[in-house]
Amino acid sequence: MHSPDGLGGDGDAAAVRRTVEAVWRMSSARIVGALARYTGDFALAEDVAQEAVAEALVAWPREGTPANPTGWLLTTARRRAIDGFRRRAALDERYTALASQLPEGGASSGAPAVAAAGDGDLPWDPDRIDDDILALIFVACHPVLSPEARVALTLRAVGGLSSEEIARAFLVPVPTVQARITRAKKTIAAAGVPFELPPTHERRARLGAVLSVLYVIFTEGSTATAGADLLRPDLAHEAIRLARMVVALVPTEPEAHGLLALCELTAARFPARTGPDGELVLLEHQDRRRWDRSAIRRGQGALDRAASLGRGLGPYGLQAAIAACHAAAPSVAATDWERIVLLYEALGRVAPNPVVELNRAVAVAMAQGPLPALAMVDELAAAGRLAGSHLVPSVRGELLARLGRTAQARTELELAARLCRNDRERALLLRKVADLS
Repeated sequence: MHSPDGLGGDGDAAAVRRTVEAVWRMSSARIVGALARYTGDFALAEDVAQEAVAEALVAWPREGTPANPTGWLLTTARRRAIDGFRRRAALDERYTALASQLPEGGASSGAPAVAAAGDGDLPWDPDRIDDDILALIFVACHPVLSPEARVALTLRAVGGLSSEEIARAFLVPVPTVQARITRAKKTIAAAGVPFELPPTHERRARLGAVLSVLYVIFTEGSTATAGADLLRPDLAHEAIRLARMVVALVPTEPEAHGLLALCELTAARFPARTGPDGELVLLEHQDRRRWDRSAIRRGQGALDRAASLGRGLGPYGLQAAIAACHAAAPSVAATDWERIVLLYEALGRVAPNPVVELNRAVAVAMAQGPLPALAMVDELAAAGRLAGSHLVPSVRGELLARLGRTAQARTELELAARLCRNDRERALLLRKVADLS
């Protein structure tokens, strides 16, 4: 969201800007979803919604914040869409259909009066809002888009984040984010992706792409891949907000509940995962009294709902079950590591992944000792899986240290530190190297 020049020093304008940003963050999905349904053009819907936001930043300080700010933004955006249709094709059938839905006298292309979207005149069908939002999520996460484009477009169109906020979260330049969003909209248009819910028989398969995008967003927020901070709580909590939205829209899908459970249970440990200076605190050293018990209760509730739907736990549900084992344990020593090993084995069968195997090795080390775990990690290393990642040498170094093979452990941890792109994780690895010395 971009603010026009000249507003920064005015207190009232700054307050209005905060109001506009709050309204947009809460209602962007409904606004863009309704506009996309009306226009049949996702790119146009997103563009005119942004134009309405820019117009609000100018009009509201002058005319006052409307009683129904969300309705004001939608009405203004619809008028901008109609203006665009008028310019492109006078008397076009879509323009006629859109214009007929405006209140009498509402077709003026001038600046809208505050009363144009007043109380009770919400210009969309409330019965369609959920379908609009769900369709918007499916479009933003469509398989024709690259994973990076799906993430950027979801955060922009569904989450209401600005290009600057997305760029800040993923440590990429703003033009890169803007280019991804622009390409995504062009790709959707070129592929002829309709703004509609997928057929019922396709939804479950397509839902996997949606949940995958939210998982990527949350994972980056919970352990940043690069940069000076270990955590990016704003990004993680945005993923949780979007996951709650998806759960509300598809309440009978167990994996939606499983992902929400995983996010809640993982985020519950955030307050204890970093020290006063932002340094990484390992699980065994965390003060569990600082864990967010309300988030644990919410996560356990979501996990229970996933299990109650009768289809078994999927990959996200199984990861949530592992997180629940940690949440229930009073200490690392008292953790049910045998159950965690079994859960990782199940996870490896339903979603084979080298990171899962590495995590299973860590659990095996806790349950059975470092020697069998080292054999598992050596197998991963020999196969070249996770090559270039700091994860394998990091775990291997820990296991070698526990076995008393200090020189080898130091070599592995030094390699892990060289490969690690996150400053906080790298600092911890170097401290471990120093301790071994």
